[in-house]
Amino acid sequence: MKRIFAGGLFALSAFASSAVADESAWTPTVFNLDNGMEVVVVPDHRAPVVTHMVWYKVGAVDEAEGKSGIAHLFEHVMFKETDDLAPGEFDSIVSRNGGVSNAFTSWDYTAYFERVAKDQLGTMMALEAERMTDLVINDDPDGPFISERDVVKEERRQRIDNNPGVILQEMVLSELWKGHPYEITIIGNMDEVAALTPADGLAFYKEYYSPENAILVVAGDVTPEEVRVLAEEHFGTIAPTGTAHGERKWAPVAPLTETKELVYSDPKVRQPSWSRYYSGTSETRDRELSYALDVGLEVLGGGMTSRLYQSLVEDQQIAINANTYAWTTLHDEGPAIITASPAPGVTLDVLEAAIMAEVEKVLEEGFTDAEVERARNSLAAQAIYARDSQSNMANTFGSTLALGGSIEDVLDYPDAMRAITTEQAIAAVREIFGADRHYIEAHLLPAEGDS
Repeated sequence: MKRIFAGGLFALSAFASSAVADESAWTPTVFNLDNGMEVVVVPDHRAPVVTHMVWYKVGAVDEAEGKSGIAHLFEHVMFKETDDLAPGEFDSIVSRNGGVSNAFTSWDYTAYFERVAKDQLGTMMALEAERMTDLVINDDPDGPFISERDVVKEERRQRIDNNPGVILQEMVLSELWKGHPYEITIIGNMDEVAALTPADGLAFYKEYYSPENAILVVAGDVTPEEVRVLAEEHFGTIAPTGTAHGERKWAPVAPLTETKELVYSDPKVRQPSWSRYYSGTSETRDRELSYALDVGLEVLGGGMTSRLYQSLVEDQQIAINANTYAWTTLHDEGPAIITASPAPGVTLDVLEAAIMAEVEKVLEEGFTDAEVERARNSLAAQAIYARDSQSNMANTFGSTLALGGSIEDVLDYPDAMRAITTEQAIAAVREIFGADRHYIEAHLLPAEGDS
């Protein structure tokens, strides 16, 4: 996250006020096609460019038991082949037209995007509509589903199984979210991914990839009416599947009931690290607490002016970094995390004692009004500066709506952040990190005997 130093806050506040005044210039228009597809148009007329996104309200949280990784695998398959597009032709068309494309999968949603010149918007809609309806999924060993399944298996080996820090994080999150659909990482368990079949893929496609389960977001140099005409032409003719998507598997995350310590060592580790994961919150579950926690964590460990950084890195010089942050943008409760890496020669026990002494001091004494004002203004200003990025706004509106939020949640964020009081910020930190709260402590270490 971009950090703003105190010297720039006055200018940021002034900019924020003027940006809010001009909010109508980029406020989205929202409408629905007759088949149930939601459409969001975010105007941005500074350049003849558009960001085109299709968000599907399906993610790893929705996977059937024993089918972990299918949402992410399906993201891969969507780029391969359709009735009218040969393997690789989707990417080729986007590239030939000077655009870029990609996709990503979360626990809560799957999103596909293209960024192109505005005169190519209709072509992008045609491509997305084609793979919404006519994706090729077959039993051919060299076909798109089985070949991409092998790609995902290798991706897991490279990104998780070969990365000690990610291995440890996967272990921690499995404990933190035990019994919740978030428990299994998005890429899935290797044995379950290997067992996924084309029949599984076809069933997943028919259930979730349909217009009434999708949100179209177009940000850029277009008008709502231009987008409506194109959307009705390309997506509006797609009949809803009629499949009952059912209730999402979202559920409140149970707080931790015991404290655990997890240690992972590996020869590839060169820098030890220490972390504590606490049961947190989310904007969807408790927006007021989430916002207050974000402000409190910004004061506690949000950057080089934070309490932890100043104490551990600058004053005591026993850490090379120290941070606090929370995963508040999932639908269900994510962790709140304290993390640091020791300076050379400092043990994790010494580091932990110093960190928790500073945290306990904060919990007892609270924050100053000046600290909280600086933190909340910085977070509000970052949100307003983010409006300068067309793709960022497409992402922000799309993800918010996919999580069940509203356009107003995005529009109101800067004012809501600036309204957080000192009392709310410290109360949120005390609620999450209080002495009665359990946590998972994680130690990442070099293999014994390594220097």
